[in-house]
Amino acid sequence: MKIGFVGLGNVGGKLAGSLLRNKFDLTVRDLDKNLTKSFKDLGAKVANSAKELAEQVDLIITCLPSPQICAEVMEGENGILKGLSKNKIWLEMSTTDEAEVKRIGKKIIAKGAIPLDGPVSGGCHRAATGNIAIFVGGEINTFKKILPALTVMGRKILHTGELGTASTLKVITNYLASVHLAALGEAWTVAKKFNLDLTKTYKGIAVSSGNSFVHETESQVILNGSYNINFTMDLVLKDIGLFDNLAKKLNTTLEISPLIFKIFKDGQKKYGSRAWSSMIVKRMEDVNKIDFRANGFPEELVDNEPEEKGYEI
Repeated sequence: MKIGFVGLGNVGGKLAGSLLRNKFDLTVRDLDKNLTKSFKDLGAKVANSAKELAEQVDLIITCLPSPQICAEVMEGENGILKGLSKNKIWLEMSTTDEAEVKRIGKKIIAKGAIPLDGPVSGGCHRAATGNIAIFVGGEINTFKKILPALTVMGRKILHTGELGTASTLKVITNYLASVHLAALGEAWTVAKKFNLDLTKTYKGIAVSSGNSFVHETESQVILNGSYNINFTMDLVLKDIGLFDNLAKKLNTTLEISPLIFKIFKDGQKKYGSRAWSSMIVKRMEDVNKIDFRANGFPEELVDNEPEEKGYEI
């Protein structure tokens, strides 16, 4: 199977790297020529346009920063839709709106091609090693067809149902991660004010009922002071916005979500759109005139688990 990958950013570049490392026939496309050159040097082919990429491969993967950018790549003058033909597969791995996936999906189907949505969850460090989780929505037989590619990009692969279900589940999980991160800011504040040993506090939370994936990962770079989680404030706000918009479509009243959005909006205003998202806890450090530093924590997360072939859960 020939695979085309559009979007070689923080997550996409690592997913595409796993495909290349595992000897898949890979063609890439990104506006950053330095990124495409690095892939070319490792043996990938480089397409001059999204249309050209779609013409040359069987499976087209997109992993882009926003629904708007994805729409441009898909529907532009030299976009993917122009290069599609019967039985080609589009896998949308961006975090996006399920309604947008379905809208573009209809255009894919009209071309005789097949749409799937396949967002990932678990952090950039796990994307680098092929140990990230992948949710996939869409036609089950097509999911099975591309499973060999999915199992080198990710460790645990879940087919979530029809097209759009994977994107919805991803938006929900990202919302929960944002809540956990904001709550950690307050938890660390109380721990610091009480003069608890922060290294022991980290270990205590990790083995307790208060533990979360966010604590196990992001608390490490918070305690280091780098805050480097490879994910930025603007992306969190995009994801929370997708969650809020979905709730509104479903005529659902929420209490916590509007507050979380307000907190991250303030964080973006204070530290900038491209500040690391884990810097949201710095609001608590600043207002309380404290810091959450502790020795022995890494500047950047590294996945120490061995790379293993993924599997469907």
